[in-house]
Amino acid sequence: MDDNTSKARWPRRVTYLACAWSVLYGGLALHWALGGSGFPFGEGDIPDARAESLLGSATAAGTAPVIAGLCFAGALLALLMATVRLRGPARAVILAAAWAGAFTLLALIPDARILAAAGYAPVFLAGLPFGWPEADYFRLAFPWPVQNLLLCLLGGLLWTGAALAWQRRTRGACESCGRSPIASARWTSRESAATWGKWAAYTAFAVPLFYAAVRWAWALRIPVLFSEREIAELHASGLVWGGAGLATVAAAGGALTLGLVQRWGEIWPRWTLFLAGRPVPRAFPLVFASLVTAVLASAGVQAARLTDWGHPSAWLANPMAYWPVWALSLGLATLAFHYRTRPECRRCQAADRLSDRASVIGDS
Repeated sequence: MDDNTSKARWPRRVTYLACAWSVLYGGLALHWALGGSGFPFGEGDIPDARAESLLGSATAAGTAPVIAGLCFAGALLALLMATVRLRGPARAVILAAAWAGAFTLLALIPDARILAAAGYAPVFLAGLPFGWPEADYFRLAFPWPVQNLLLCLLGGLLWTGAALAWQRRTRGACESCGRSPIASARWTSRESAATWGKWAAYTAFAVPLFYAAVRWAWALRIPVLFSEREIAELHASGLVWGGAGLATVAAAGGALTLGLVQRWGEIWPRWTLFLAGRPVPRAFPLVFASLVTAVLASAGVQAARLTDWGHPSAWLANPMAYWPVWALSLGLATLAFHYRTRPECRRCQAADRLSDRASVIGDS
């Protein structure tokens, strides 16, 4: 099997993977419902995080059976999507259910702790040889409740792929690339995507700079949004340097976003040494940016839910209130990169050849 054949089969594979995830997580929820240990939401979550979690009041006895039922229903839905094509109202209902499940798992259940765990990971790795920070990463930033959020995020990604593939298949488009025999919308053309993608990429570059500037101001003992006493407490605990490291990661991530619209995002630049001058694999920035977008989406939804939008002072000076803009702009920049760089689809070409051959036979 060549690489192109493998790529052409991803729509069916991701649907079965979404089914498998639903069965496995449903089994885990059934374990919690029957009194098993490890329930990660609400009563089983970290106390300080319950007030900010959408499932902060959940209990194993009351919530786990609901989760199990939804997961097993999702598994049946995935099997249906993998085997049938429907039209009309039935198609709309199935698509709505699939996309609702994907959105819930991607943006509603996870929260900003996934983003924090991802941001602190390079800080802990860099300080590992020096024994700094003096904290257990898995206890502080990546305990089981946060690992579970990442597991839900994975399920959301699988369900996003399954919903997208079935949506394409049932509207007569190519499952692999989304192209259809009908003329594509103008905004999806390479020229148009290059224009609006640049605006999105520079927005995604600018937004995290505000967050990074505030965190670095604290590291330099500049009282921005915090009082001098609160900043002194951050320095005394050492948390200020973890925040500064997180700010650096955020700023670096924003800078890397520019690669989606710059030449060095497609050709390795000189400073990459042995890779310099070689083409950047298209999947590398596409997959990486998509994953970061998914993580930012969950953090952005949480920030939007917890921000007091009725008082301008509560969001004008809060850098995290702009995370929804960061997630949206990065997602749009990633989509523009996809449209701008997508190659000819082998699956579409094969279908065109079969269609042409059938036309020749019919004319003869």
